[in-house]
Amino acid sequence: RRGFVMLWTALDVTRRTFVNLLFLLIVIIVVSLFFSGGVKPLSNKTALVLEIRGDLVEQYETTLRDAVLDNVGGDSKRTVRLRDVIVVLDAAARDPNISSVVLLLDEMQGGGMAMLREIGAAVDRVKKSGKTVVAWSGSYDQKRYLVASHASEVYVHPMGMVMIEGFGGRRNYYRDALDKVGVTVNLIKVGTYKSAAEPYIANGPSDAAREADAYLYNALWSGYTGLVEKNRKLPDGAIAGMIESLPERMENAGGSAAKVALQAKLVDGLKTRDELRDLMIKRGVADDDIKSFRQIGFYDYLSRHPQKQFGDAVGVVVASGSITDGDGGPGVIGGRSMANLIRQAREDDNIKALVLRVDSPGGSAYGSELIRRELELTRAAGKPVVVSMGSVAASGGYWISMASDEVIADPATITGSIGVFALLPTADKVAAKLGIHTDGVTTTWLADAYNPLRPLDPRFEQLVQSSINNVYSDFTTKAAAARKTTPAKIDEVGQGRVWTGVQAKERGLVDRLGGYNDALASAAGRAKLGKDYRVVYVERPVTRVERFLQMAGASAVQAMTIQVKLGLIENAIPAGPVNQVAGDMAFLSELTTERKPFAAVTHCFCGNW
Repeated sequence: RRGFVMLWTALDVTRRTFVNLLFLLIVIIVVSLFFSGGVKPLSNKTALVLEIRGDLVEQYETTLRDAVLDNVGGDSKRTVRLRDVIVVLDAAARDPNISSVVLLLDEMQGGGMAMLREIGAAVDRVKKSGKTVVAWSGSYDQKRYLVASHASEVYVHPMGMVMIEGFGGRRNYYRDALDKVGVTVNLIKVGTYKSAAEPYIANGPSDAAREADAYLYNALWSGYTGLVEKNRKLPDGAIAGMIESLPERMENAGGSAAKVALQAKLVDGLKTRDELRDLMIKRGVADDDIKSFRQIGFYDYLSRHPQKQFGDAVGVVVASGSITDGDGGPGVIGGRSMANLIRQAREDDNIKALVLRVDSPGGSAYGSELIRRELELTRAAGKPVVVSMGSVAASGGYWISMASDEVIADPATITGSIGVFALLPTADKVAAKLGIHTDGVTTTWLADAYNPLRPLDPRFEQLVQSSINNVYSDFTTKAAAARKTTPAKIDEVGQGRVWTGVQAKERGLVDRLGGYNDALASAAGRAKLGKDYRVVYVERPVTRVERFLQMAGASAVQAMTIQVKLGLIENAIPAGPVNQVAGDMAFLSELTTERKPFAAVTHCFCGNW
């Protein structure tokens, strides 16, 4: 008993000591912030070093399992929000103490064409303010180089390269493989060009798919090369000519890809990172404390420009990922949860207009309609709704864009894909090979009409086809009402066909071409907010643990990782398949594990080129 009392006393003293020390630390931090006079102002001739490290995303998204595994490996997976990059560049353009911007793109990953063009446009605004933008990377892939081409000067490491390959690619087709294992995939669709499910029923793309893909890829490639050639002041066709003569150019340059890029005027010089530092020291002000040039980093500068907390606002809801019926997880748009966010924005008296930022290839038709309906109600309540299309806003991504006052697409946005399909796999041949027999008693033929171990009942197939036809009719009718035209005209540009933003504008599917800032300005103008409005991002509630960790400087991903380690989140969302074949098979499997007998899918398998 005496030992227990002593142990309890020791624990109690330790607890009180820890709490008191923690309280004292908080008091010291508060007092130091109070007497420090706030953030130290920037000195003149400070360079903004914008190092984009990680995946470029519309909003933070990761699975909890990914976060844990990445952290076990010693380094959390990094993600960089597009909106943070834009805020920092626009602030630098206005800041008299920022004399130049250095773009370090070595570790930038991901990001669709529209996102990259948004960054490029922000870089152009910095240059327009009279400031020099210098881009550097060890090597540039096609995406990194699009951003770099906007800079005043572009440098690459002497052992690096500029890899511009073009657009397009190949998909895997599984008809023969599925036949060998005895699986039959029954495709029921509307839309000649709706080719998303072709890999499961064919060994190659249909003629319609080839036609549509060629038209799309050529438009994207023309837009890419035209923009790069304009930025680098190169003649029309220079990039295509360089690629055609690349083997000879490499041989003449002694195998140095960096020299080829320099000779082609894709870069302005070959420099190591320390040589870049020496260049910036000569141009700016030396900082002896860090043995470099006077500078401020990305996140330090971002923290100096917090969003306004009070006043009338434009609300922003980000719809990024595939669309499902219920609650969305990381990288997934939940029809119900997204509808709730829109309703929350509608009921917020401080939010006077709404921008829906769409970056989605679609998914569930029902989930898409839940979102569209809430936007329709928001407009009916008197709040303007403007859609800003990101890299992809196709199929279901287009569906959720229809209830708006204005649709603004980037020239490189992938949109359209107005079509519907359902997949009903059966494995009756597998069952026969294995000697599995299925039999029983039902009160009606419909009770067991779709049994994966039996051939598909033609009557059930007819029911599904009727349902898919109805969903397509609903899609085209709603699109016609939104675009002030007829369902027949929508059908002409529908049929599952995918378009670029430019092509969609020509066909009346969007109102105008522009970027995210254009959408914000349009929404504010429609709500008569003037120029001094704030932007509020309406997102899922942040837990108290996440909020505390974010205040301490941790990213959302790191916050989630720490919560998992502490056991504060029990149900981690599993990571998706890591290779294309497994991913394709997983998609097929997901369609058959729904509680409903079948799913009407408005999905476009569109990559972020």
